[in-house]
Amino acid sequence: MTDKKNRVFGSEDGIYTDFKEKMTYGDYLQLDTLLTSQKRLSDHHDEMLFIIIHQVSELWLKLIIHEIQAAITSIQQGNFQASFKMLARVSKTQSQIIQAWDVLSTLTPAEYMEFRESLGNASGFQSYQYRLVEFVLGYKTPYILKIYENDPQFHQTLEKAYHAPGLYDVAIQALADHGLSINTDILQRDFSKSYEKDTSVEQAWLTVYQNTNKYWELYQLAEKLVDIEDWFQQWRFRHMKTVERIIGFKTGTGGSSGVHYLKKVLEHYFFPELWEIRSKI
Repeated sequence: MTDKKNRVFGSEDGIYTDFKEKMTYGDYLQLDTLLTSQKRLSDHHDEMLFIIIHQVSELWLKLIIHEIQAAITSIQQGNFQASFKMLARVSKTQSQIIQAWDVLSTLTPAEYMEFRESLGNASGFQSYQYRLVEFVLGYKTPYILKIYENDPQFHQTLEKAYHAPGLYDVAIQALADHGLSINTDILQRDFSKSYEKDTSVEQAWLTVYQNTNKYWELYQLAEKLVDIEDWFQQWRFRHMKTVERIIGFKTGTGGSSGVHYLKKVLEHYFFPELWEIRSKI
């Protein structure tokens, strides 16, 4: 028996081979469900690529949401070091999503057009998790909620995040908690509205950057936010260029203006003051 095992596993005599009553790797990850969720609607070879890229991206988005929401709680509790670890993980995860566009860009326009009609009106524009990422970062758009009115569970989760403070909101509160002067209207604002830049917030961040030793944790937090925004903009840019490469300036399957819409959102900033102060430090 030992000789037989050694021929298969070398010197790894302790490897388990009997899983009649034990949980396997596949059981733990529910691979039977995960690996049978790629259901092509056409016979085209490249539709498998299209499905997997988007499914993998949704898994990474799930992790990003998980980490940002935990970071928000940590910042509210004053546990900055824990939040830094979570936000650093978000940035690393974002880099993985960006690289996914390089794989999708191997799909040519001619190949995509052979199965595009099978998608109907399904579009990444409708990604529930992508919108949730925007909400937890503080970018709130009311029309997005209407897309999910037919799904009570998704709608409830999005609506909760829509009215809750985002990552930047708790960062601004942290500035105030450290004695920096913040406009009361900003601290007490309606969190269901997208944040708009404020001079008191800009001055507070400028003070932090000019006194990094005194406000070291706030300085670290600011740089973590800049990392996330930087990666997010790179993701948006790669998304836009990949779409342009594959479908040009056609209308998106979900009815959006496609590349035109993606170019427009490139102009949006989640944390505007953190970028503007760089010219004033």
